[in-house]
Amino acid sequence: MKPMGFLPVALLFLGSMAASEEANSFRDQQLQYPRVRAAAKEKDHVLRRRCEEKKISYPPRAILFRAFKREARLELWALHNTGDSYILIDTYAICATSGVLGPKRKFGDVQVPEGFYELDWFNPQSNFFLSLHISYPNSADRILGSHANPGGDIFLHGNCVTIGCIPITDEGIKEVYWLAVEVHAAGQRHIPIEIFPGELTEDGFKSLARSHPNQRELLAFWSNLREGFDLFEKDHRALKVTIAGDGRYRLNEERSSRESR
Repeated sequence: MKPMGFLPVALLFLGSMAASEEANSFRDQQLQYPRVRAAAKEKDHVLRRRCEEKKISYPPRAILFRAFKREARLELWALHNTGDSYILIDTYAICATSGVLGPKRKFGDVQVPEGFYELDWFNPQSNFFLSLHISYPNSADRILGSHANPGGDIFLHGNCVTIGCIPITDEGIKEVYWLAVEVHAAGQRHIPIEIFPGELTEDGFKSLARSHPNQRELLAFWSNLREGFDLFEKDHRALKVTIAGDGRYRLNEERSSRESR
């Protein structure tokens, strides 16, 4: 007779094997593409060294991105262990833009979205070298934007051209894309990207208010985004983001399970 604990342990072992095989399958699948192989060859040691310098495991347990439209800056943050604070790993110049400050609300408005999103799928054969899809429109966008056609196909990509996306250089996207592959293969299924009109510090918000007088709806939206900006600035921990029926983001200090593997 087998011990009572054999079956649960065996199932746990088989589950771990399946998860490992799935991770290896994803990584191997990505490496079938020449641009991903080039990114791995050229950037893996760079990213590994950068993490070592910050005393972060490689690949990190989780990563997240913050984009600031006015400052034309993309930040890459990484996590060593669940429950730790995120550490800033690097910044990348956003090298082209379209539209004006403010959220995307409809197809064809050439706006870059603003809000709380995820990088939810990988495009290794992008027209813009490599690209990661941004989960626009989210529920807030569908509530507050055009109900007929809010638009879509928004990416973080290379090639320094854009209509509504977030472009960085090809060298930058090689790093960002390959690290996203590595953390996804290691278990992070949800990679947050937070997109702001600019740095929403007190001075930054006042500057936006001065440059957008009498735009109460827009300033209320930015004030809502600022809640998330302030919470992350407080302790550099990932946010739990939910969306209310009126399209408002609900943000609090209860941390999201997105960090866990």
